[in-house]
Amino acid sequence: MKVAIVGASGAVGQEFLRVLAERNFPMTELALFGSSRSAGKVYDFRGQN
Repeated sequence: MKVAIVGASGAVGQEFLRVLAERNFPMTELALFGSSRSAGKVYDFRGQN
């Protein structure tokens, strides 16, 4: 399953990432989108970034 999170740098987006990791949600692709202020920011998720 492909998953996208809009607003990944915000509080709700970060909570989504935490819950997805905690529950080991099955996915084949994760796309993170944020504002121009967070452009270039790298997030670690399940040991990948």
